[in-house]
Amino acid sequence: MGRIKRPKEKLSVANDTSAYGKVDYPLFSFKHLQDVSLKGCTDSKFLLDFVFRLKKLSELGWKQIATSHRHSFGMEKIDRESVKPSIPPVVTPEVPLFAFRAAGNNLPFVGFRDDKIFHVLFIETSFGDIYDHE
Repeated sequence: MGRIKRPKEKLSVANDTSAYGKVDYPLFSFKHLQDVSLKGCTDSKFLLDFVFRLKKLSELGWKQIATSHRHSFGMEKIDRESVKPSIPPVVTPEVPLFAFRAAGNNLPFVGFRDDKIFHVLFIETSFGDIYDHE
């Protein structure tokens, strides 16, 4: 039976509060994900592509995301008035919303950034359900 190879340096925020400071990539939170995002989605390929997109974004890091095109691995600011579903009350008016592409197509996921954490609010599984695209 094979053994799991453990990294030499552990990055565990629970054991080392300085570990968070070493993180230079997005950490994704789904705590505030709205149900409207995924209701009726039966496209398992889309969901799998989305997971791999999150992995790739984490590998790139915030610096590369900032320089990437919005239709690639970058993000773009979204006008909150253009968001169709209700924005949860945790997102106060001064908090900017951003969209990433959820997969290789133009379907986005929308949320807000709090330091290294990107809180996903909506995942658009059908074009135009979350906001009107220009």
